[in-house]
Amino acid sequence: MTDPYRPNGQKLSPIPAFIFMSRWLQLPLYLGLILAQCVYVFHFWVELKDLIGAALGNEASLQHIFQAVAVPGAAMPTKLNESTIMLVVLGLIDVVMISNLLIMVIVGGYETFVSRMHLEGHPDQPEWLSHVNASVLKTKLAMAIIGISSIHLLKTFINAQAYEPKILIAQTVIHVVFLLSALAIAYTDRLMTSTHNESKHH
Repeated sequence: MTDPYRPNGQKLSPIPAFIFMSRWLQLPLYLGLILAQCVYVFHFWVELKDLIGAALGNEASLQHIFQAVAVPGAAMPTKLNESTIMLVVLGLIDVVMISNLLIMVIVGGYETFVSRMHLEGHPDQPEWLSHVNASVLKTKLAMAIIGISSIHLLKTFINAQAYEPKILIAQTVIHVVFLLSALAIAYTDRLMTSTHNESKHH
């Protein structure tokens, strides 16, 4: 790790340099999120294996699938029907979307708050990473959370008969709050960007 330099090539004084180097304390956090990503990958393959096994008639896989999609207080499914398969697939999509959220936090957060990754020109560089900053990352995360919330709301509506109306209303209200929050974040960032551009022109 090299010492931080100013744009003119001069070294920072010790205290600012020490404070700036403290950003590396975030590195273990991002490494921990990578481990969490590994757990999600393992969970995805376990669920997918059970779904395939259930489709092929494996009794243990069927029971595991029924337990996974069962709603507390409702009767457990007795056969692998379209609704059961849909709930399992929605669960798999949920895992994928959370994994996407983790990747955005790990890659975008490291690039924004810790150190440049120098991926310019790399064929696999994410499109959004080329112009990532705190505002872009915040908006991307808000949209990802809305997607995850949509999956959970859809799973609830599929089993709507097993839930009390107040639970359905509460989940819908929470989802709408997420939507409004994302719109507010996007609008605020747009105002800040337009103000910044105007100040540059003047």
